[in-house]
Order: sequence, then C-alpha cells, then structure tokens
Amino acid sequence: MGNEPIIKADTVSRSFADLRVCVIIPTYNNTATIAKVISDTLQFTDHIIVVNDGSTDDTEKIIREFDHITIQSYLPNRGKGMALRTGFKKAIELGYRYAITIDSDGQHFAKDLPLFIGKLNNEGPALIMGARNMDTADNVPGKSSFGNKFSNFWYKVETGIELPDTQTGYRLYPLEPISKMKFFTRKYEFEIEVIVRLAWAGVKVSSVPITVYYPPKEERISHFRPFKDFTRISIVNTVLVTICFFISGHETFSESFIKTKTGNRS
Repeated sequence: MGNEPIIKADTVSRSFADLRVCVIIPTYNNTATIAKVISDTLQFTDHIIVVNDGSTDDTEKIIREFDHITIQSYLPNRGKGMALRTGFKKAIELGYRYAITIDSDGQHFAKDLPLFIGKLNNEGPALIMGARNMDTADNVPGKSSFGNKFSNFWYKVETGIELPDTQTGYRLYPLEPISKMKFFTRKYEFEIEVIVRLAWAGVKVSSVPITVYYPPKEERISHFRPFKDFTRISIVNTVLVTICFFISGHETFSESFIKTKTGNRS
C-alpha cells in the first residue's frame, strides 16, 4: 500500500470527529451490498450520510435499519452527480469540513478509510483521490481501464496535474471550496467536473493507494451506461478544455466561472 501514514484503529473514530470528516455513501439499487458497506464503515465512524438516489428495490428499508446515520432519500433517480451534490449539501449543513465518498457496490473497502485520515492529518487540507491499482486487480472491465487512462489524460490537460486514477469514487473532498461553487453536471460526469474545478480553485490535489474489488462479470452490477455516460463525460471534458484555452489565470477564472454563492447553495 505504499508509505502512507496509517492511524491506529482506536484513534480513527476520534479523528473523524476532531477533523469534522463524514462519509457519504450514494446508493441506487444496491440491496446486495449496501448493508455491508454501511456496517464496515461503522467500524470506523458513525458520521455517515447515505443518499438513496431513487432506489426502486429494498434499499430504503435496509438503510433505515441502521441507527445513528443520516439518510437523504428522494424519487425518482437523478444520477450519481446529484446524489453526491445532495450529500455535500447535507454535510455542509451539518458542519462537516471534509467528506469521504465511498461507493455502495462493494468495490471499495472501509478498511482504507484510515489512509485518507492519515493523509489529511499528515499533509493538511486537500482533495485526496483513492488510487486503484488497475494493473494488478482481478476482473477489471476493459472499459474501466481505458476510461481511466482517457480521463487521466484530459485531467492533466485541463489542470496540469498528473493523477494515477481520476475515475475512482473513493475520495476525500474539502467542503469549504465546494460550498462556494455552482455546478452544472448531474450524473457520472460530475465526478470529473468537481475535481477539475477544485484544482482550478487552487485546492491541493493528491492521491493515496487503495484496494479495489471487481466481482466476476456474471456477478457484476453497474449503473454506468457506456455509450450515454461516456458521451456525457466527453462533452464535459470538451467544455472544460475550452474554458482552459479561453480563460487564463486563476483570478480571472474565479471571477467568471467559480461563483461564490450568497445564500444560493448547490
């Protein structure tokens, strides 16, 4: 896992409270995995916000069985970007300074949460990306490997920052700069928009190596629609690259694109 600082298990829960960090779990029709993801996360913290993004199965019933977590539910399904935006808004309302997002499909491991807390403690405020080792993980879908390389390339073009994994859903976000932004994407492409916008706002960006699990193809459940969502991501990258070429300087960009809200929260 590299040389990232790891906090001892008995201090992790206190660190979540002291640093005002929560975990946001967006979910949509993940009845087979959501309970375990929440249970595993509760081993480290109960500062958890679950966003039920219009599930039509038993997800709502399952998450309501857990005490001491915050639940945000709505109908119909609006997409992962809106689920994350809903989670960020609630986290900011509750006074959190940082939010770690973890997928509800069992791909990520709660045991890696201390890595994010350790990185935050050691290096200070930042956007911290959980970097999956796509070269050694089993059962990695071909579209995921290609999509990640494609996204990494455009992220470097747009920000000048080289990251090993820009498509990971396991991330630690600083909420203060997010609270000042008005976003224009709602689905999977939001995860690209937000990390580019944070970099443009001058937020430090780093990564930490994480474990990842891909089930065999016959057991895999994914709500990613390759054609539609890849097209959306491509359009967003086109827009962001265009902004890079036509707007120079962080100050100019901040004034014209990153809009500080006065009582108008995303």
